[in-house]
Amino acid sequence: MKSPAITHNLIQQMEDAQTRTLALIEGLNDQQMMGPLLPTVNPLLWEIGHVAYFYEYWVLRQHLGRAAIRADVDNLYDSITIAHDDRWDLPLPELAQTLEYINCVFGQVKKMLSSGKDEQRDYLAQYAVYHHDMHNEAFTYTRQTLKYPTPERPASIQHMQQAEDLSGDAEIPGGTFMLGAHQHDGFVFDNEKWAHPVEIDAFRMARVAVSNQDFLGFVEAGGYRNRDYWSDEGWLWREHSNLNHPVYWRNGPIGWQVRQFDQWIPLPLKAALIHVSWYEALAYCNWAERRLPSEAEWEVAASAQPTTDGLKLSQTKRYFPWGDSPPEPGQANLDGYTMGTIDVSACASGDSAFGCRQMIGNVWEWTHDTFGPYPGFKPDMYQDYSQPLFGNTKVLRGGAWTTRSRMIRNTWRTYYGPDRNDVFAGFRTCAL
Repeated sequence: MKSPAITHNLIQQMEDAQTRTLALIEGLNDQQMMGPLLPTVNPLLWEIGHVAYFYEYWVLRQHLGRAAIRADVDNLYDSITIAHDDRWDLPLPELAQTLEYINCVFGQVKKMLSSGKDEQRDYLAQYAVYHHDMHNEAFTYTRQTLKYPTPERPASIQHMQQAEDLSGDAEIPGGTFMLGAHQHDGFVFDNEKWAHPVEIDAFRMARVAVSNQDFLGFVEAGGYRNRDYWSDEGWLWREHSNLNHPVYWRNGPIGWQVRQFDQWIPLPLKAALIHVSWYEALAYCNWAERRLPSEAEWEVAASAQPTTDGLKLSQTKRYFPWGDSPPEPGQANLDGYTMGTIDVSACASGDSAFGCRQMIGNVWEWTHDTFGPYPGFKPDMYQDYSQPLFGNTKVLRGGAWTTRSRMIRNTWRTYYGPDRNDVFAGFRTCAL
């Protein structure tokens, strides 16, 4: 028989993810639930239906052979066959009908999870929960992009431990490192498979992510106006965007401010920088005479440990920066409790073996590398999760303040185009 604990955990995760979805659409009117046609967001009314469709399609239909709950559902919510710009013109059900569809899907999936042992079904359900969590993060940045009111804060607020300011670099030795996930790691996505050896030269990485204060130095030094700091593609992006500072910043009579959802607040100087593109990160590095870490260097700094003499990388690898135990309150800024980034020096108990702080949570961190497959890559059942993005997006690591703690880990890879400054992305630097 299937473990009741596994069933309970999956059902609990589903319910928790849906509770978060409902909080993220609470208070929005019909017009806001559609929103304007923009390339970086979806209509929220469409997207919440798509999330439920994902559960239905993979768990109920593809795996269990069930008939579609609605006859028109493939023509409404299939993200593979429905082009992004067409989603505003679909005959979408009204919100009440959409919620009825969602509740029906969830009821059937939870019932199936409670009946007998089926490892593939459970794998697909876990996949759908993480897909749901990723869309909840997208719902959050959609509210930010569209200047909607601040969503309801989750009920449990974690205390974020403060610490002395950190500066300088961690010294990280070189050696052979197994990049990627191992088969004993449990659920992983296809782009994490499988761990393979890479050779790492010794390097120095900043102990903390770039803060608002750090980046303000670049802005006030005229960094956005100096072509020398920008790549050719980055300069074209900057000219097209017409930005002279990060997208949600402004400078006025009372000083620098940042927009959080629909409110302007004083720029928190010690908080981690967020909402910058890869192009902006690269330009800052050129100005600061630093560089972005490679993807492998990032994972080394987060998960590797030194040998006892400190001269090489040991073969021991951590699941999280602090060890193998799941995040505890105060170790990482995750799960949306803070509604924004926190001081880059907070969460000392979450340090990696090399003393790098907040490598999980607060901000997704741009790396230098273009997203690509690991050796021997084979797509999972959802074949369009990774491979269509190979070669044209950049790798980010570590999760942000919105990311759910149940899914993030050191080997997790996400990916966005280098132009995306709407997502919850910041970065840290390495010495040249």
